[in-house]
Amino acid sequence: MNLQRALPQARTALRASSSTPIPSRPVSRISSASLTTNASLSLQRRTPTATPAGSLIRNTAAAAAARFPQLSLQSSSRQYASSSSPPEGGPLKKTPLYDLHVAHGAKMVPFGGFAMPVQYASQGVAASHHFTRSHASLFDVGHMVQHRFEGPGAAAFLQRVTPGSIAALPRHGSTLSALLWPGTGGIVDDTIVTKLGDDQSFYVVTNAACRDKDLAYLGEELQKWREASKGHSDRDVSWEVQDGWGLVALQGPLAEAILAEVVASPEEAARLRELYFGQSRFVALKAAAAPVLVSRGGYTGEDGFEISIAPADAVAVAEALLSAAGPERLQLAGLGARDSLRLEAGMCLYGHDLDDTTTPAEAALGWIVGRDRRHATDPAEGAFHGAEVVLPQLTPRSKGGAGVERRRAGLVVEGAPAREGAEILDPATGDRIGVVTSGCPSPTLGKNIAMGYLRDGLHKAGTEVEVVVRGRPRKAVVTKMPFVPTKYWKGDSGSA
Repeated sequence: MNLQRALPQARTALRASSSTPIPSRPVSRISSASLTTNASLSLQRRTPTATPAGSLIRNTAAAAAARFPQLSLQSSSRQYASSSSPPEGGPLKKTPLYDLHVAHGAKMVPFGGFAMPVQYASQGVAASHHFTRSHASLFDVGHMVQHRFEGPGAAAFLQRVTPGSIAALPRHGSTLSALLWPGTGGIVDDTIVTKLGDDQSFYVVTNAACRDKDLAYLGEELQKWREASKGHSDRDVSWEVQDGWGLVALQGPLAEAILAEVVASPEEAARLRELYFGQSRFVALKAAAAPVLVSRGGYTGEDGFEISIAPADAVAVAEALLSAAGPERLQLAGLGARDSLRLEAGMCLYGHDLDDTTTPAEAALGWIVGRDRRHATDPAEGAFHGAEVVLPQLTPRSKGGAGVERRRAGLVVEGAPAREGAEILDPATGDRIGVVTSGCPSPTLGKNIAMGYLRDGLHKAGTEVEVVVRGRPRKAVVTKMPFVPTKYWKGDSGSA
């Protein structure tokens, strides 16, 4: 179930009820020498054709073995609630923090195959949103899929499936990127890629709702990589899926001060100030037996951190943060506040603002294509999937390029809020010129905001349009994103 559908159901329910060594980890391990996956995993793949939004194909483990003869299917040595997708109609998975949510009065809803908190008894969605902007909130994002790619060929492999300058990332540097379909450049999923320690180790996070599709895609791509790399040990890649691991997002202006209080040493706490947006570090915490991976960034537009935690330590770390800060400084927050915060920050939600038919150029994400990746269109020369489509789109037609037919843009809408699927019209002609993909009232601005896709040329800030809300055209204006200035920590020179 996606977030846009989950939130209305949750509201109905609410009304009715009123530099440190890398720690060891339990994983499903998949390598270019012997691909391994959980036997109970149901693979789902979206196959691009001439129309990139091809049909979804669900595969059982036996079918997967038939499709990939060299795919070794084994049972994972350790099982966690989130280790595999539930069967059709089966129970929802749980993150390591599920019991903590329930104990704090969370209203749980289905999201990405997991039971996730939408809000808590102590705060409504708007109050939680404001608290994040003024203090700090702790979000459980353990439903996301955490991966590790390692080996001498890891950077080159990731540069095949994403358009980012992965090899050029600095040590412990991160970048927003996207997995792309070959031939079309459509976005399989958006992702964060982080280089860990050296040029052969990378941490990758993908979306829970795309788990089956992403695992099938990465399994196929790694299989093809292996077959093309026979006899070349310098191209070896191993892949680990960190099932059961915790992942929390500590977000808000008080995030650094709160995290510093649970760090194991004063020296390590002081070093947090030197950890800038887009950087990561392994940090020892008082409540964790093993160092945790701390990445500065997040999905709210505020300063903050995402913390990857070994399964055995996840609850202890979350409780330590809440206890150290106290409820006056830190509150648990759910999907409701996360959605309005990310929309104010102009960030995309896969399945709504991005999908298999959307290219980075159309999504106004051309900047994720590394400058050193903008020349090769031949895979033999190191080109990324879909480069032959995406690269010409980066140059507008007015400058001799292919350009795009549509572009993602922000909107401020008068009257009632526009929701996903609302039509965008040209007020002069009444012609349909686009569609809204996300929308909500902005708690910070007190206005109705949205993002969507508009006909190229009409996506520029200041353009007046109309949006059909409840059968009635409403005035709207195209607006630059983010709607609310971001506050990412980039040093004493100021926020992003």
